[in-house]
Amino acid sequence: MQGAPRKILQAVLYEAGGVLFVAPALALIYGQGMGYSTLLSLVISVVALAWNMLFNGLFEWWERRQHNRHRSWRRRLLHALGFEGGLTLILTPVIAAWLGISLWLALVTNLGLFVFFFFYSLVFQWAFDRVFDVPLSAQPARPLETN
Repeated sequence: MQGAPRKILQAVLYEAGGVLFVAPALALIYGQGMGYSTLLSLVISVVALAWNMLFNGLFEWWERRQHNRHRSWRRRLLHALGFEGGLTLILTPVIAAWLGISLWLALVTNLGLFVFFFFYSLVFQWAFDRVFDVPLSAQPARPLETN
């Protein structure tokens, strides 16, 4: 599976798994009901989904221009750090406003989410690539055929 269908499926599965983990954690930590925490998790998910599509598009654009296109663990680490780091910057004010907490506490909350999602991203991306193969951007360039 390649192209837009791959990207859409990857993003939707990733975010669905995220909501399943985050909603109960937020409900427990902040003493909010599951409905309130699930709604916040869905807002986080929508923002993350938009960021996911943008970031992965940019990452694959960069990846296609690399001499070595293999998805090594180093490249996967760079991907996870870039994605989660950018998302932390975007979501901190959203979490602060939603929960009515300071930016500092929202950042601490977001850093907790970052730690979880950092490892979740590594494992999820590896598993997704194993099931659906890596995108064309991570496959070795094919030599040009000569006639």
